[in-house]
Amino acid sequence: MTDLTAARKSVEAHIRDVPDFPSPGILFKDLTPMLAVPEALELGVRALAEPFRLERIDRVVGIEARGFVFGAPVALELGVGFVPIRKPGKLPHETMSVSYDLEYGSDTLEMHADAIGKGQRVLVVDDLLATGGTAAAAVELLDRAGADVVGCTFLIELGFLAGRERLSGTRVEALIAY
Repeated sequence: MTDLTAARKSVEAHIRDVPDFPSPGILFKDLTPMLAVPEALELGVRALAEPFRLERIDRVVGIEARGFVFGAPVALELGVGFVPIRKPGKLPHETMSVSYDLEYGSDTLEMHADAIGKGQRVLVVDDLLATGGTAAAAVELLDRAGADVVGCTFLIELGFLAGRERLSGTRVEALIAY
């Protein structure tokens, strides 16, 4: 069992604030320093997995690109396979896709059409929950594939952006909330 308080402290100690990135007025929460510290990375991965250990997960899904960094080790931690959800044109086999609106435009996510079987219990992993648009699109894509989305787990949640509301009806876990 993972000590979530210790994990929270370790991860938070290695988050770097970067002002005005990617644009003026944004305070970016940079997780790359945490990736360089094996103990913090291990605690972070275990903390992402912990709330779902007893949920009989079949697949972990990671959203491009930082969701890959955390999703694959969470899959190993839970003893299940990993499925990437990517931007268009990056996957070599038949795909299914979903398009979604962003603040200034739209985007699309894809996954292999045969990556998730109907009724498989799936956990979505990403580094950060902000407005929730990308995570909600991933959940929609998985719903279309017939998956049972057990929940979404994030290292950081920016609560003031209300992303959790976009995931209404889906269990959401976050190690650190700002």
